[in-house]
Amino acid sequence: MSRNMKQVASDTLGFVPQKDIVYNKLLPYADKLDSESNDILAKIKGNLSRAVQLRELWPGVLFWTRRLSTYMRLYGRKFSKEDHVLFIKLLYELVTIPKLEISMMQGLARLLINLLKKRELLSREDLELPWRPLYELQERILYSKTEHLGLNWFPNSVENVLKTLVKSCRPYFPESATQEMLEEWRPLLCPFDVTMQRAISYFDLFLPTTLPPHLHHKGFKLWFDELTGLWASVQNLPSWEVHLVNLFARLANDNIGYINWDPYIPKIFTRILRSLNLPVGSSQMLVQRYAANAYDISHVVLWVSSLLGGPSQQAQAQLSGLFNSITSFFHPSNHGRWLMKLMKLLQRLPAAVVRRLHRERYRKPTWLTPVPESHKLTEQNITDFVQSMMQPVLLAMFSKTGSLDAAQALQNLALMRPELVIPPVLEKTYPAMETLTEPHQLTATLSCMIGVARSLVSGGQRFPEGPTHMLPLLVRALPGVDPNDFSKCMITFQFIATFVTLVPLVDCSSALHERTDLTEVERKLCSASAEFEDFVLQFMDRCFALIDSSTLEQTREETETEKMTHLESLVELGLSSTFSTILTQCSLEIFKVALKKVFNFATTNIFETRVAGRMVADMCRAASKCNPVEALKRFVPHCCNAINQIAVNEEVLNEEELDKELLWNLQLLSEVTRVDGDKVLPYRTQLVQILQLTLRLKCKQGYTLACNMLHHILRSTALIYPTEYCSMPGGFHQHSRDRLPIKDWGRPGDLWNLDIQWHVPCVEETSFAFYILDLILQPELQRLQRFSQGELEMSREDVLQSLAIVQHCLLGAGSLMPPLKGEPVSELVQSMVNLEETHLYIGREYGKDREHETIAMLLYSDFSYICVFAQIISDLLHFKGSHKHEFDSRWKRFNLVKKSMENRLHGRKQHIRALLIDRVMLQHELRKLTMEGCQYRSVHQDLMKDLLRLSTSTYSQVRSRAQGVFFTALGTYNFCCRDLIPHVLEFLKPNRRDVTQQQFKGALYCLLGNHSGVCLANLHDWDCITLTWPAIVHSGLSSAMSLEKPSIVRLFDDLADKIHRQYETIGIDFSVSVQERERDHNSPVPCSTLSIGGLRALTQLVALPRPWKFEHIAIGFLSLLLRDDLPLPAPAVLFFVKSLNHDSLLVRKVAISAVAGIMKQLKRPHKKVPVNPLELCGGKLPSGLAAGDRPDNQWLQYHSDSLPQTQQDWESCVFVEKTHWGYYSWPRKLMSYAPPEEQPKQNLTREEMNEREQIIFDHFSDPVFIAQLIEFLSLEDRKGKDKFSPRRFCLFKGLFRNFSDAFVPVLRPHMQRLVADSHESKQRCVAEIISGLIRGCKHWSYVKVEGLWEVLCPLLRTALTNITIETYADWGTCIATACESRDPRKLHWLFEMLMESPVNGEGGSFVDACRLYVLQGGLAQQEWRVPELLHRLLQYLEPKLTQVYKNVRERIGSVLTYIFMIDVNLPYTQPTSSPRIADFTRRVVARLKPLMEGDEEIQNHVMEENEVGEPDERTQAIKLLKTVLKWLIASAGRSFSTAVPEQLQLLPLLFKIAPVENDDSYDELKRDAKTCLSLMSQGLLYAEQIPLVLRVLQGIAGSSSWHARYTVLTYLQIMVFYNLFTFMSDQGSVDQVRALVVSLLEDEQLEVREMAATTLSGFLQCNFLSMDAPMQAHFEALCLTSLPKKKTRALGSAVDTVPSADLMRRHAGVLGLSACILSSPYDVPTWMPQLLMDLSAHLNDTQPIEMTVKKTLSNFRRTHHDNWQEHKQQFTDDQLVVLTDLLVSPCYYA
Repeated sequence: MSRNMKQVASDTLGFVPQKDIVYNKLLPYADKLDSESNDILAKIKGNLSRAVQLRELWPGVLFWTRRLSTYMRLYGRKFSKEDHVLFIKLLYELVTIPKLEISMMQGLARLLINLLKKRELLSREDLELPWRPLYELQERILYSKTEHLGLNWFPNSVENVLKTLVKSCRPYFPESATQEMLEEWRPLLCPFDVTMQRAISYFDLFLPTTLPPHLHHKGFKLWFDELTGLWASVQNLPSWEVHLVNLFARLANDNIGYINWDPYIPKIFTRILRSLNLPVGSSQMLVQRYAANAYDISHVVLWVSSLLGGPSQQAQAQLSGLFNSITSFFHPSNHGRWLMKLMKLLQRLPAAVVRRLHRERYRKPTWLTPVPESHKLTEQNITDFVQSMMQPVLLAMFSKTGSLDAAQALQNLALMRPELVIPPVLEKTYPAMETLTEPHQLTATLSCMIGVARSLVSGGQRFPEGPTHMLPLLVRALPGVDPNDFSKCMITFQFIATFVTLVPLVDCSSALHERTDLTEVERKLCSASAEFEDFVLQFMDRCFALIDSSTLEQTREETETEKMTHLESLVELGLSSTFSTILTQCSLEIFKVALKKVFNFATTNIFETRVAGRMVADMCRAASKCNPVEALKRFVPHCCNAINQIAVNEEVLNEEELDKELLWNLQLLSEVTRVDGDKVLPYRTQLVQILQLTLRLKCKQGYTLACNMLHHILRSTALIYPTEYCSMPGGFHQHSRDRLPIKDWGRPGDLWNLDIQWHVPCVEETSFAFYILDLILQPELQRLQRFSQGELEMSREDVLQSLAIVQHCLLGAGSLMPPLKGEPVSELVQSMVNLEETHLYIGREYGKDREHETIAMLLYSDFSYICVFAQIISDLLHFKGSHKHEFDSRWKRFNLVKKSMENRLHGRKQHIRALLIDRVMLQHELRKLTMEGCQYRSVHQDLMKDLLRLSTSTYSQVRSRAQGVFFTALGTYNFCCRDLIPHVLEFLKPNRRDVTQQQFKGALYCLLGNHSGVCLANLHDWDCITLTWPAIVHSGLSSAMSLEKPSIVRLFDDLADKIHRQYETIGIDFSVSVQERERDHNSPVPCSTLSIGGLRALTQLVALPRPWKFEHIAIGFLSLLLRDDLPLPAPAVLFFVKSLNHDSLLVRKVAISAVAGIMKQLKRPHKKVPVNPLELCGGKLPSGLAAGDRPDNQWLQYHSDSLPQTQQDWESCVFVEKTHWGYYSWPRKLMSYAPPEEQPKQNLTREEMNEREQIIFDHFSDPVFIAQLIEFLSLEDRKGKDKFSPRRFCLFKGLFRNFSDAFVPVLRPHMQRLVADSHESKQRCVAEIISGLIRGCKHWSYVKVEGLWEVLCPLLRTALTNITIETYADWGTCIATACESRDPRKLHWLFEMLMESPVNGEGGSFVDACRLYVLQGGLAQQEWRVPELLHRLLQYLEPKLTQVYKNVRERIGSVLTYIFMIDVNLPYTQPTSSPRIADFTRRVVARLKPLMEGDEEIQNHVMEENEVGEPDERTQAIKLLKTVLKWLIASAGRSFSTAVPEQLQLLPLLFKIAPVENDDSYDELKRDAKTCLSLMSQGLLYAEQIPLVLRVLQGIAGSSSWHARYTVLTYLQIMVFYNLFTFMSDQGSVDQVRALVVSLLEDEQLEVREMAATTLSGFLQCNFLSMDAPMQAHFEALCLTSLPKKKTRALGSAVDTVPSADLMRRHAGVLGLSACILSSPYDVPTWMPQLLMDLSAHLNDTQPIEMTVKKTLSNFRRTHHDNWQEHKQQFTDDQLVVLTDLLVSPCYYA
């Protein structure tokens, strides 16, 4: 904005605004806005501060913060910097109030986000925000301890709001924040624990990356090496890796040029390529986890675009490599789940680069760190980038997912390099316009052309010849207006409209003679512009043809279909908008010709009014809008005459079916009059006469058209709107010496000189409008009034007609009506702050007006049977000249057009003029529609009651219309819900006898609300809830209620469901301290009494007998009222405990959760004290970072010689329950529980308990109650679907935690009985109780715990012997749940019992496997703290690895994964003291020796049970191998780093076994070996591991088994692709791979040779190897190996005796050539023709060569067939002759 404008602004406002909405300055009443906004702002500041001082959060603060966000919607950030900072600080304080009600917190947070949105407005000097309150807020809500127990109900959106809030505050965290955050979250970094995910996601969310360069040592330098090291060394994509990538992407983007990423670039690109999950090779298994945890494309794109540029250029090279390797996946013939990701990458990458360029070159400098000169993108960088993307984008144009992504990519690429991007798109577009057979090509290319339109038309220095393509394109697009192909028609309209918007259609050919200073291109354009007129006329002819073909057929005429079909309405919209765009952009000369043509077409034919008529009328309207004077001169007299002539005879007026000509002329007239009011005035007498004549027509169609005309005339005289939208101000009526229209092609509008022509109603127009109202509205209102008082008889049709006239008058003159008057309704809500409404000026002062009184009088008459009525009330309440839904759709359309035409590179609102004008108009409408927070007056109250009456009427249509209006109104007026709820609830009272079923349903619908609006049943307000919920439950006794009607049952279900979904915990007390209450004696009652009252009402309700449905609803409502800051009253506790034994399953389920929640409420807090890890380990802390097993965390681990076995040991031992503490680093304060004497007393007697505890105690000590409860809990719910239930576990845990071991004696007999019973539901029940017991005994004294284990150990032993296939999962969950977050030393009894001997063969193999599963569940929860147990288990398992049974083998494999899980290869991690993979592998390989040596095939040995004698080593080895395979497969998806060196020792063996064919009939051993190879080949390799792998593969390639050699190739394909850039960064490895493949081309086995060719072709295709001269020469030389003559063979021998070595070499050459040809399936590189010629020479060689050649040629033909016309260009004529012979020769069919 220019400086002097700023100056002016600050004079009138008194301050410099931060950033206001510029469009406001262009409104016709802009001069009034400054004082208005100052006024509103002052009110907001005053009232908000008063509310905060009075501590009145509700309604005061809430009301005025809403006002502030409305203010920002209307004026932008129109306040001074000081105010801005103060608003932010105030809101930050409010948001972080502890215990603030969640929904309020959300509302305030959204406003705060909005205030912080434009971060360039406030620098770090202006504002600093602390980070810890936000972290505490996140912690409290996202990781809530009570939410899962149902004590807190959070809305679903809360997570996103909180994250966005942190993102907005992040730039303002103090400089010390980074260090504090690292200290806070580093201790959580334990990779085996869920806390890892939490810590890394906190890092991702909170770490500030925008610090200025001189503070980098306090910012990212503190963590960069540590986290990049972690990222680089993780190999198996754990779920937290994604967060690290997000963090790095953000860091790279904020600090371009300050970080050297070069060492990481190959790793980055390899991982990006891997996370696209592309299919490679034939038999690939996808690891589940790779798909689930793939990188988020939007962050990948940010990262890549930030790496480009800079001195090293490495990133661009890798990026080109990435696109080269995946280009072929974009080809339209390829399709799969991965395609969406690729398209997203394609669409977003150019956008990101454009954003970066904008930031470097065009953005105003702000306080954010600028990019240093050395790292800015140079012109060369941009060219390279665009070139690397062109090929995939051009392929993606025709993709199966549609061309939108490609079009957006092209739009952004064309902004940077039009000369590289547009020509190839044009090359595809011209042929597509000619073709008739492939319409999809046309739609795809046109939508891409629309994307590049602006770059094409504006030309510029880079692409000056661009504009010359414009006319040819337009003219060739015309055939697309085709009535038979809908999508083609729509895209053509869009295409023409887009281009015409950018270009003035003015004939400049005369300028050629007049001016001499034109460039060559300009001369071309001038001469071409002579064709514009032809183009317009041809377009009109096309449109007329379209209209003729879509005339309603006679058949439809009879069937009275009112509406057009959906498709027709879309075509109508496309047609009218395109036509009006063309006329807007025309010069006057062309316009006159077009007008004449339309006029003739419209007046010489008569159209039916529904489809064709509407289209023609639209075209005429477009014409009259563009130039009203010319158009009205022609149309109005013609139509008026026609109508008058027909209507001369009286009887016409009373006919039911009107004359077609009359209808058509009426329709035409009603559309043509939609022009500026002052242009209509000259014709007023004619128009009024026609109106009087036609409004009283009998025929409904007739008077509806007349009403439309009335509406349009009134609107055009009463509203404010811009009158023209052409692309240059002042229109194009001439080309003159000083302005040549072709220079304006594609020029953006200039915001500061938009020069909008506004239509503001003048006095004459307003008086004309009132004249019409007096003439037409007054008599109608009087008739209706007399009718309602019973003085006048009217038929139903007459009443409808009158109402229609009234409604259209309202719609037309809505903006003339003053707002409704009336007394405000008081006493709805008490507040100490002023809650008044504000009025916005929208361009009109209201005089006194009498229309209103009459309309208001109408309202008291009884009109309950008519739909229109609801609509009229709605207009009275809300209508000020435009409708909300129309506004929303216009806003959407504006955004779409803006997106398709914007210039992201230069930014600064460089849109075309029409768009800018549209945006100003939208701003005006927004001001008209801003209605929130209106005062609720008595008039409104009456209208709302009427609406309620309509909403409960007998007709369902009326009901639903009225309810819609009712819901909108509810949202508009402050606090009106409180006033209306009692009226709605009247209908539900059980004692009323006069309520019909329809009224009952209507009332329920009113409570339910619509999907977007207010839900009356669930307001955020205790007063309302205490009324509605009991009423809903009560209504079950109402006479109108019948559960036979499914619709009513469904309504109640929806209601209950909606309340459960939407309910959020409501704050109890919104006022703060006591003194203020005394000072202000009428302050609100604290709501806690209310909520208790409500609870009481509900609890009493529940006691009454009622239908079962309502019992369910009631208990559901009650369970929502549990909260963590106020315990439930005793009667409710009693009710829930009794419901545990209710007959209904649903009630029992709710009761179980509720009682678990009540237990949490009654829990007594335990005291914690800090402990010092130093004293406990007696050593010193490590210096620097060191994770893993260190001397200072030894004491946390499980040592069987120092377990707490006595009371004294137990009390002196420091237990640390959480598993992650101490693994990575120690927290600042390690908390542990205080000694027992300081804790609350255990084992209270009944007298010491409070009332709630006594109720629970009495019931659970009662054997009858318990017996019944256990009976219910051990029933099965859904057969086969039931699982271990966490809810029941929480219930038991709470019982044993709160009441110690009081209930064990009662439960013990039941537990013993259940354990012995092998039914699954009984076993599940006892598992739930046992896990609850073990977790609940956390604070028991040693004696009790010891006693408990004496009971539990025998029970568990019995349970494990009775385990069945249905229950082993439940027992696993039981033990895992019991061990979670518990110090292993506390549970030593359990571990020792489980370790007794898991695989002892008692009870068969199955029980063994189950025992292992249960043990694994317990140990896995303990992670790194039980190395001793892991060693013992491994020692115990090793001899048993040769198990016979598959299920035990699989289980052992899984257990081994967990045993070695802790052995990770991560940075800063000490060697683990748990078992290590290397030692284990060494021992296994030794036992597998016998298999490694022999050469015979390894058969799967199936051993019979009863074989006697010791089996030989070989069979033992095979059995061992099977188990090892299971372990390798299991660990592929679970461990963090792959033990590559160890696996390599087993590779040769796997290659030996794995089969070549894909066949499922193989035995387990071979299938597993194949799976294993597939998983290992996909593994991520470190650079230093690659030589090791290649060495092993080279060894195997020399083996004698051809299967092994074949499999090496498939392994190599996948391995190279999945580690592409790591390989390519080391030339040595590439050469080794090439040598390996080329040597296998000469293999003696045919299959291996063919596979080598396929592999080679794949490597060439993904640009891993390149086709260079030496390689080509090598193959050509091999081809020339001569074969001996045929004559030398013995005549009689049928056997071919050609010496095979020569044949093989010759075949190898041919295969090599064939691989090169097949490696570029979609284009013809320069070397290809020669190779094809070489190949064709071998067509008649002996087999297998001949076969190879044929296959190659047929594939070549198949893949190049589509674009053969282009590809032909690459060959010489001679070559073409040969080629045509080859492809169609007889040998092709042979």
